[in-house]
Amino acid sequence: MLIKKPSAIKPSEITDRSVYMNRRKFMQTTSGFLMAGVAGLVSAKSSKQQQGFGRAKLDFQTSPAYSTNEEQTPHQHVTEYNNFYEFGTDKYSPAQKAHSLTTQPWSVTIEGEVAKPGTYALEDILKPHALEERIYRLRCVERWSMVIPWVGFPLGDLIKRFEPTSKAKYVEFSTLLRPEEMPGQKRSVLDWPYVEGLRMDEAMHPLTIMAVGLYGEVLPNQNGAPMRLVVPWKYGFKSIMSIAEISFTRKRPRSSWEQAAPHEYGFYANVNPNVAHPRWSQARERVIGAGHFAAKKPTLMFNGYADQVASLYTGLDLEKNY
Repeated sequence: MLIKKPSAIKPSEITDRSVYMNRRKFMQTTSGFLMAGVAGLVSAKSSKQQQGFGRAKLDFQTSPAYSTNEEQTPHQHVTEYNNFYEFGTDKYSPAQKAHSLTTQPWSVTIEGEVAKPGTYALEDILKPHALEERIYRLRCVERWSMVIPWVGFPLGDLIKRFEPTSKAKYVEFSTLLRPEEMPGQKRSVLDWPYVEGLRMDEAMHPLTIMAVGLYGEVLPNQNGAPMRLVVPWKYGFKSIMSIAEISFTRKRPRSSWEQAAPHEYGFYANVNPNVAHPRWSQARERVIGAGHFAAKKPTLMFNGYADQVASLYTGLDLEKNY
């Protein structure tokens, strides 16, 4: 069970639960849905669209064993306050500019140390997987946090389908490279495309998911549509968005931020209040939606998931391997 602690987010700032729960009673598709008709995940009920947030509804099961009971960050903040440098370096550019990204059709290339490499249509990637809701804490390295109800499926289930060989020790993810639709890629902020990686045991951990939705609806472009990684015990930059390639490697991948500023960003990026970023402490965090004058809350080791993941790092110096 996840650590279930009272949230510092004020109840008055949370999306009305009745609105959220009512959305589960129906599913719908829209012409812009990234994979219309995929395995019956979504069905059309356009007359109901305004009861939610205006995006296609997903059919999913709740997963309380893997979810926190903390209050969720308001939908508006989740979808309008983002780091997605492919669309700009400020927090509000992704919501303003990500509409330019074409997410249908979409394919994902699987390569490296696997028995079944190839380029697969997204609908084929998703078809066998039942979706579930995971309410996870998100902690950004910039000292702010959210609580988000993701909809997705375990990454480990996807990995098993492609049958990694015994030589596969790491999983490397790359996002799309399309500067004509991702204007931030025209600037040399990072070496594009964005790359992230996990050890195989981290990727196979049941908390690690591939998300295709949030708040019961299809992912907005600015939140990483059509499919993104979510690793809740690591800083947010590890949860790569708009994934276009997955590679199974013998050697440890060098992630984008690790390449750009290795003295500031390491491969592991585990949330750790005891290890400061070179430019700021990680001991406390600002809760998005709590207001500018709200007190910061203490940051928990592994973002509150220590009981589930600490054993992955037994014997590892977490100060050196940040």
